[in-house]
Amino acid sequence: MTNARFDRSLQSDLDGLRQHGMLRQLRTIEHRDGVSIRIAGQSLIDFSSNDYLGLATDPRIAAAARAALAEPHFGATASRSLGGNHVLHEQLEAALARLKGAESALLFATGFAANAGIIPAIAERDDVIYSDELNHASIVDGCRLARATTRIMPHCDLNALERQLAADRGNFRRSLIVVEGVFSMDGDLYPLAELVPLAEQFDAAIYLDDAHATGVLGANGNGSAEHWGVTGSIDITVGTLGKALGTSGAFAAGSQTLRTHLLNRVRSFIFSTGTPPALCAATLAALMVAAEEPDLRTRLLQAARYLRNGLARLGLIPAVDGPGYIVPIILGDPARTVAVGNALLERGYLVGAIRPPSVPTGGSRLRITVSAAHTDRDIDGLLTALDSALRSSG
Repeated sequence: MTNARFDRSLQSDLDGLRQHGMLRQLRTIEHRDGVSIRIAGQSLIDFSSNDYLGLATDPRIAAAARAALAEPHFGATASRSLGGNHVLHEQLEAALARLKGAESALLFATGFAANAGIIPAIAERDDVIYSDELNHASIVDGCRLARATTRIMPHCDLNALERQLAADRGNFRRSLIVVEGVFSMDGDLYPLAELVPLAEQFDAAIYLDDAHATGVLGANGNGSAEHWGVTGSIDITVGTLGKALGTSGAFAAGSQTLRTHLLNRVRSFIFSTGTPPALCAATLAALMVAAEEPDLRTRLLQAARYLRNGLARLGLIPAVDGPGYIVPIILGDPARTVAVGNALLERGYLVGAIRPPSVPTGGSRLRITVSAAHTDRDIDGLLTALDSALRSSG
């Protein structure tokens, strides 16, 4: 029998979240076919996912997983440092290292497990971390777990970073600059071409979370470093497999020395069961499709441009250049954000209604994400629905 007093206390917390428009609830997707989904019997167009290349429902990826399941087991059976290291783990890691122009890579269960585990393993008491103020929650938690000094830097402000690096010169053993390639809630890019020489000047290592750029940015879809022309100059790159590549999991890429250090020191790796081999097979297939079909990236960026142009015509965003496949519409008030999100749902469109703590207080927003699978007709429908929903909400 549960503790009634404890449950009442929790319910009081939930009531407070509901009152301020902050209560989160799950929606069950009953069916998905590309960007077309069904929730509670209603057909919707999904503008909330991170499936940038439309690979999550590509039959070739599912077929690769099924083929791997011909082996008489599914799970890895143990942590990889014990008896759970499979040949498909190492094949996928080699492919991911090639993707990032690195010597090696190491798989993790999730991007959160990667960031929250790696940062405290490489930044210790005598070290300093410079973390962009809009970094993902997993990076924030990784910095909190680290025993290093952490300095929160103004967003994409290289001048402020340079001043702080100069002030700290000689005071710490290691300096680690932690940024995202594409910021998950704003969709803007960190200027790596300017960061790399600055890091070299102050002998600082660069830690790049490339979750939202892997498979998308760069001439070959290799990510932010390729986009900025600094491949080979990033010390640690973390990427996820559940966004553009359409599967699940994460990885860290860097030198062989880094990989050995991580597999010996990162608790979220050491104490986790290995990734199911069939999932590795699916991701290898996704990497192949992404490499062989650059038109997917082209279509994604075309769709993103079409969306941004439409939003600019409605006066909702400024007309700016850039990849822009993550587009925020800042509304500020969480209750209004939820109301507009629900109004869009009624009109047949699923858009992320993002509230604190995912964004700062006052930064509640609609987060629109585009996929290569979206058509111009899908986007036109969203624009019409969005204009109507915003007008009806005041």
